[in-house]
Amino acid sequence: MSEILRLYVNYPDKHPGFSSVGEALASLPDVKIAPPCFPAASENNIPPVIIYIAPGIYEENLVIERPYVTLLGETAENTVLTYHLGANEILPDGSKRGTFRTASVRIHTHDFTAKGITFQNTAGYGHTVGQALALYADGDRLLFENCRMIASQDTLFTAPLPPSPAKPGGFTGPGEHAPRTMGRQFYRHCYLQGDVDFIFGSAIAYFDECTIFSKKPGDRKPPESPDEEVIYGYITAASTPEGEPYGYVFRNCRLLSDCPPHTVYLGRPWREWAKTVFLGCEMGAHIHPLGWNDWQKPHGHFYYGEHASFGEGAGIESRADFSHQLTEEEAASYTPEQVLSSPDGWNPLAI
Repeated sequence: MSEILRLYVNYPDKHPGFSSVGEALASLPDVKIAPPCFPAASENNIPPVIIYIAPGIYEENLVIERPYVTLLGETAENTVLTYHLGANEILPDGSKRGTFRTASVRIHTHDFTAKGITFQNTAGYGHTVGQALALYADGDRLLFENCRMIASQDTLFTAPLPPSPAKPGGFTGPGEHAPRTMGRQFYRHCYLQGDVDFIFGSAIAYFDECTIFSKKPGDRKPPESPDEEVIYGYITAASTPEGEPYGYVFRNCRLLSDCPPHTVYLGRPWREWAKTVFLGCEMGAHIHPLGWNDWQKPHGHFYYGEHASFGEGAGIESRADFSHQLTEEEAASYTPEQVLSSPDGWNPLAI
């Protein structure tokens, strides 16, 4: 196994030391990204890297393209990577920035780990600034533990993109013309906050014992009458490719909010084959009784399921008729090992 390379950001007594995360990343020697089979670091003779980040707020727009990198903070609360780009920003050429050029941190590699880090976008609320990604996660075997992802609309993008945009120019950004490589991502003991579609994308992503906070948008007008139904958000907008057995899985998560009762949906399909399942999750009163919205996609293509939901928002009797209540046997097929192990036996619980 190659020797681990250790770098330190804002630790004055450590060597080699750096004043920013970007500076530490720029110091790393170039490494050719491994082929699609994703061999282990030892097989490539690539030294794994751990970047220790001291407590602080780091206002940096970061791109990580080197494999086998770990970002290690003291705690997510005191180690914050943040930036402030919004999709509605007008660029010098007169075009809008668009969703996929807003990420505070973009990961475009495999075998990346982050622990004790906050990824944040402070551009503002979606109705005002447009989509604003805190994290653009594009790659295989990505692990996030005890991390926070905080923004408004489109907080976390779990790449890849769908094959084509619904409107010309909709995918403008770094992944627009890139191959659509499916990846596996694992989020454990994380906190994710946003409002509209704030967990979205095509990856196979597993959320284990996470807190999912639906934040009431501060730029929304109040309803004109008490009888008007107001929807403040959608937690997920998966775009699982056709034929993939798994999409998003949430296990033993807490769904919290400061939104009024019945104003947030569990999900809607960004693309028609979306797959999302909640297992043993606590659901607050903010969850809409229907649970799911079809976004005018054909029924029978997307798959939405729950098992053993509990809490004020877990009214299974009123759920949308196209959703599923899983049996014990069906729920048992959604362990991390079964969802994430193919094709190479990856087990993030063992890391």
